[in-house]
Amino acid sequence: MSSNAPPTPATSAPRLLDRLGLPAPLLPGFLGVLLFMIGDGVESNYLSPFLEDQGFAPGHVATTISVYGIFVAAGSWLAGTLSAMLGPRRVMLIGAVVWVVLEVLLLALAVPGRSATLVTVLYGLRGIGYPFFAFAFLVWLTKAAPAHQRGTSVGWFWFVFGAGLPTLGSLVASATIPLIGEYATFWVAVALTTLGALSALLGVRNLDDAGPSGTEDGSSLRELARGVTILRDPRVSAGAFVRLVNTTPNFALFVVAPIYFTRTIGFSQDTYLLLVTCVYTANIFANLVFGIVGDRLGWRRTVTWFGCVTCAAGMLLLYYVPQAVGPNFTVTLLCWAVFGIGLAGFVPLTALMPSMVRPGDSANALGVYSLAAGLSAFVGPAVVGFLGGTAHMGAIVWTFVALYLVAAALSLPLRSETDPGHRSRSAAGRQAAPEPDSTPAT
Repeated sequence: MSSNAPPTPATSAPRLLDRLGLPAPLLPGFLGVLLFMIGDGVESNYLSPFLEDQGFAPGHVATTISVYGIFVAAGSWLAGTLSAMLGPRRVMLIGAVVWVVLEVLLLALAVPGRSATLVTVLYGLRGIGYPFFAFAFLVWLTKAAPAHQRGTSVGWFWFVFGAGLPTLGSLVASATIPLIGEYATFWVAVALTTLGALSALLGVRNLDDAGPSGTEDGSSLRELARGVTILRDPRVSAGAFVRLVNTTPNFALFVVAPIYFTRTIGFSQDTYLLLVTCVYTANIFANLVFGIVGDRLGWRRTVTWFGCVTCAAGMLLLYYVPQAVGPNFTVTLLCWAVFGIGLAGFVPLTALMPSMVRPGDSANALGVYSLAAGLSAFVGPAVVGFLGGTAHMGAIVWTFVALYLVAAALSLPLRSETDPGHRSRSAAGRQAAPEPDSTPAT
């Protein structure tokens, strides 16, 4: 007997998630990454002044944050390689334990004891925590997501990642600090990261793609070496350069934009901060949109045109238009939004890079991708310093425009059989080819 009853929630929910590009078995993992990154982002806008208020010298605070950045970059690279060796779920567990344990020691021992050395050591080492947790989940996701929706799936990853750090993390801090104070707010962050880790590690029940990649070498040392030697593949090294260029200008803007837009253009600090909030809120949603666009138009095409070229145009608009119109909020927001949305055009690169190599090397390719993402936080400010800061804003802008155009050129050879753009071209070629003549020759 056939039944025409509507699907039950148990079957309709996974279908809805599938249409949205979210692998249903990994949904608790997405929630876990969101909560974890909210916890990690709580401190993003008040850690430095908090440490200075506790008696730590400004120079030592700057050194501590620099050491933290080094470990973030190292953790970003190792997350992919270790996921191939140990499995992404195990690396996520290591990252969560490192983050929570070291943060507890920081809050319970180092800060109350006014130990500058211990603060640097504990906070610096904690830098591997969030890359291990978040980027190992990214490896897991790229293994588990079907090829036809991989771009959309990684778009969702960057959506929850960016929503947590720093957007909702800063929002939590702004709400809790007036109520319970700065020190207690750090403990709220510990609770949020713990909750996120439990959601991801206990909530995901399908562990088919949670284990090691099972590469043929079988040697841990060789696998670590492969995480470096994979850069010999020109497509991987080109993809790493494109990813480095993606956010390098963005980190540079964090250094020069507050000064440029308040002192040169004439915005008040409050208006400038509102401007930044609007731009990066748009960026968060654009991450999701371009994941979907990549699955329709093609990953490489999206990176080239909506990422590299759009960011180059956005940099020029952001520099020249406010000079002409002055501190006009709406016009500046539209110009900066072009750049902010263009940053999201690089999202399909997360799906493209691991698809260009053999399956056993996909985690290593993602490790190189993550390393490039981490290094951009150093390269951007370094370029600003090398070129002389806001006094040479024009040179800075044109340097980054040139880098985006070079990245666009280098992205053109990035090809993958699973790229939706490649599949659509192949299908068009088959349709255009003439049918073989089956009539016998006479």
